Amino acid sequence: MKKIYPLLLMLPIAGGICISACNDHSNATSKSSTTSKDTTAAKATAPPVTKIDAADFAKRLLANSNHDTTGKWPAQMPTPLDGALLPYNRIVAFYGNMYSKKMGILGEIPKDSMLAKLKEELAKWQAADPQMPTIPALHYIAVTAQGAAGKDGKHRFRMPFHQIDTIMNWAKEINAQVFLDIQVGHSLVKDEAPLLEPYLKLPNVHLGIDPEFSMKHGETPGSKIGTMSYEDINDAVDLLADIVRKNHLAPKILIVHRFTQGMVTGYDKIKKVPEVQIVMDMDGFGDKYLKRSTYLRYIYKEPVEFTGFKLFYKNDTKPGTAGMFTPGELLKFVPQPLYIQYQ
Repeated sequence: MKKIYPLLLMLPIAGGICISACNDHSNATSKSSTTSKDTTAAKATAPPVTKIDAADFAKRLLANSNHDTTGKWPAQMPTPLDGALLPYNRIVAFYGNMYSKKMGILGEIPKDSMLAKLKEELAKWQAADPQMPTIPALHYIAVTAQGAAGKDGKHRFRMPFHQIDTIMNWAKEINAQVFLDIQVGHSLVKDEAPLLEPYLKLPNVHLGIDPEFSMKHGETPGSKIGTMSYEDINDAVDLLADIVRKNHLAPKILIVHRFTQGMVTGYDKIKKVPEVQIVMDMDGFGDKYLKRSTYLRYIYKEPVEFTGFKLFYKNDTKPGTAGMFTPGELLKFVPQPLYIQYQ
C-alpha cells in the first residue's frame, strides 16, 4: 500500500528570520517569559466547566465508540477531573505557523479570513452532530524542526513568545482553545515542553507533540519519519499533570500526531491520569481509502484514550482524489474522532 506522508513543514525562514538566529533562540525565549506571563494571563479563556459523573462519562465513551464490538473501544481510561473537555465536546482546530504559508491554514491567509473560515467549519460539524457541542481551537507550531543543526545542534527553532501572545489574542476573539505544538528535532520533549509552562498553566492552552520530527539517530528532520517512545509521551503527560495539580486546573489535552506504526512505540505503556486527556491524531494525507486504512491500522488498533483526524485543504484535494472527508463521513468512524484538525 502506498504510504501516506503529511506535508513536510518547511523551514520557517520567512519574515526576516534566519537559521543562525533561530537556533540561538533559547535565551530570547527565557528572557521574554516574564512578559508573556503578564500579557497572556488576562487573555486566557476558561474552558466550559463540566461536573464529571463517572457513569455518564462511561456512557459517553460508549457512544463515541460507535458501539464497537471488538472490545478495543471505548479505550480504558480513568474518569477525568471536573472541567474535562472530552468527550463532552468536539474540538475543531486550524493548524499552522505564522512564519510560513506552507505549514497550514493558520498563517497561510490573513487572520480575519482564517477565523471566518474556522467558524464555517465549526458550523458544518455542529450541523452534522447537533448533540455534540463543537468548540474552536488554534493549533500553533511553537517549536519547529529545522534542516540546519544550529549552534546547539538540536535542529529546532523555538518561536518567540510575542508571536505566541498573538495567537492567544486571536483565540480570545472567538473564545478558542490553543494548542502549542512541538517538533523536537534532535531535542527532547522533556527539554522543550517545560519552556512553554507560562502558557500551559493558562486554562485554555494545551500541548501537541509530533513524533514525525523526533529524530533519534541523528537524521536530518524531514529526511525520514521520526519516532517517539512511550517514555517521550509520558514526559509530556507528567508535565501537564503537574501543571494541572499545581494550578488547580481542569484536565489538559495532549495531542500526539501519528500516521505510521513506528512513529509511536509502546502505546500500551502510555500513562493515563485524570489530569490529562490524550488524543492520538491521524496525521496523514492522501486519498480517502488510504486515510481510512491508516486510521484503522494505527489509531483504531492501538487504543490509548481519544482519537483525532487531520484534514488537508490542499493535499487531500489534489486531482484524482476523492476530496476531503466530510463531517458526516468521519462521524461513521470507529471511534468517532473528537479532535478535528485542518491544515
